[in-house]
Amino acid sequence: SELIKPYLGSKYKVTEVPKSLIFYMSKHSGPVNEIQWCPVLEQSHMLLSASMDKTVKVWDAVDTGCCLKTFSCHSCAVRAARWSSCGRRILSGGFDSMLHLTDVETGKQIFSSKTEFRISALKFHPTESNVFICGGFSPEVKAWDLRTSKVLRVYKAAVQQTLDILFLPEGREFLTSTDAVSRDSADRTIVAWDFQSAAKISNQIFHERYTCPSLTLHPKESVFVAQTNGNYVALFSAQRPYRINKKRRYEGHKVEGFAVGCEFSPDGTLLVTGSSDGKVFFYNYHTSRIIRTLSAHKEACVSATFHPVLPSLLATCDWAGEIKIWQ
Repeated sequence: SELIKPYLGSKYKVTEVPKSLIFYMSKHSGPVNEIQWCPVLEQSHMLLSASMDKTVKVWDAVDTGCCLKTFSCHSCAVRAARWSSCGRRILSGGFDSMLHLTDVETGKQIFSSKTEFRISALKFHPTESNVFICGGFSPEVKAWDLRTSKVLRVYKAAVQQTLDILFLPEGREFLTSTDAVSRDSADRTIVAWDFQSAAKISNQIFHERYTCPSLTLHPKESVFVAQTNGNYVALFSAQRPYRINKKRRYEGHKVEGFAVGCEFSPDGTLLVTGSSDGKVFFYNYHTSRIIRTLSAHKEACVSATFHPVLPSLLATCDWAGEIKIWQ
């Protein structure tokens, strides 16, 4: 992309809050669950989307706003999809309990496997590009190795569903957020795991009686945030014992049972989150104040993600199947 080229060598500038709509992309016929920019910066004009309409799509979301590819390998809703670190493959998991690794160029499945549960969360290991973790409607979370097509490790938690997975830097530890919030188990909402030994490090991280549909790491500081169904984002230390920061929480948006994603801008100054009323909220990371809100969608906005190179470019998606690009 000619638009991205000038930014590749330069230092990322300060993130600006986008003001205007550039592209409106609505080829999905069901809610969009997840969007992700291609992690290879030279190819970061490409945006991946996973939808309830059983498809995964790749878009040119920087130059044209066109859909480049549609992959229809799933027979049910696609809940999670991730780019591989090389940007040539897409890993997807769905409510058909299938995992697929698809070659973006040819559309062929490089790896396919049936799991014992409906999949709702997938994350690649940050340093081992062939390893990923998969969770869903099961008390177990599994680490897979794509080279052998086999399960490496099983992590057992006394829960019914894994909502999200977050690797901590270096990938020696990871967190899972779960649906365990009954009266006796508000202490299992976020669980920290040792990746190698599969041992539970801590389940005493978050004590509120709310589930956390998404977790995200700060790009520069050793902290992470959890989106909560209490209509606020909570801030935690990313080092043991993963304490919550009681002084700072980000509230104003609504979650209301949707899997609303949140993330930091690449420079770490802003926290952006969708909202069940269709808005996008931009919070100052340091003060937790709302800087601006964007009336982005009519239906619930479930994801908002900043471009990794272009300082104010933002992609958003919603429950009506729309994807929008803002600048």
